[in-house]
Amino acid sequence: MAQRVAVVTGGMGGLGEAICIKLSKMGYKVVTTYSPGNTKAKEWLADMKKNGYDCHAAPADVADFDACAKAIKQIEAEVGPIDVLVNNAGITRDMTFKKMGKTDWDAVMHTNLDSVFNMTKPVCDGMVERGWGRIINVSSVNGQKGAFGQTNYSAAKAGMHGFTKALSLEVAKKGVTVNTISPGYIGTKMVMAIPKEVLDSKIIPQIPIGRLGKPEEVAGLVAYLCSDEAAFVTGANIAINGGQHMQ
Repeated sequence: MAQRVAVVTGGMGGLGEAICIKLSKMGYKVVTTYSPGNTKAKEWLADMKKNGYDCHAAPADVADFDACAKAIKQIEAEVGPIDVLVNNAGITRDMTFKKMGKTDWDAVMHTNLDSVFNMTKPVCDGMVERGWGRIINVSSVNGQKGAFGQTNYSAAKAGMHGFTKALSLEVAKKGVTVNTISPGYIGTKMVMAIPKEVLDSKIIPQIPIGRLGKPEEVAGLVAYLCSDEAAFVTGANIAINGGQHMQ
């Protein structure tokens, strides 16, 4: 069987990097997208190669449909047809709704939700034609339960799963699965930037397991959903939050 190609958006840090490493270890050809303004892309690729991970990268503003289509064409020409898409890119613009402006709303919706359409549209037909594909949308516990100061983020992350459910119905008989994962608080740089007293007094006490999640644990769930063994899982939203929120 030919080596499968996996594309991970926002793969140069946090969860995305852990997912890239895991899929690379599993033998996938891994490509990450990165913001065109990212000056550390070459350095990241060199680090990955030095550590034994054969990763590739393509510049793309995931909020821009034409830029995504161009990046997908480049990836397919240089690496091969895309078998796995992990829609991981995301940003926050946290503030109360009273203070939130239209630009704060638009920035989060464009990057976190429009990007799912922008990246999935150019790859989905190819997956269907080849009879195999995996699309995994990285949502959040706050898309399930809401969060103070995150009307934009929670709306975008909840919208991802509506997309997942509808698209999964359309492609289910074609060998393509579409799923959402909803991580809780994971020990990424973004979360670790929260003041320790806030983590210790406000966040960790809400997590029954009593700790932050590890990026590698989320990557393991993504790896399962990418596998042949997960062929019967589609349209699902799998929580990975240490028991913080249960449905």
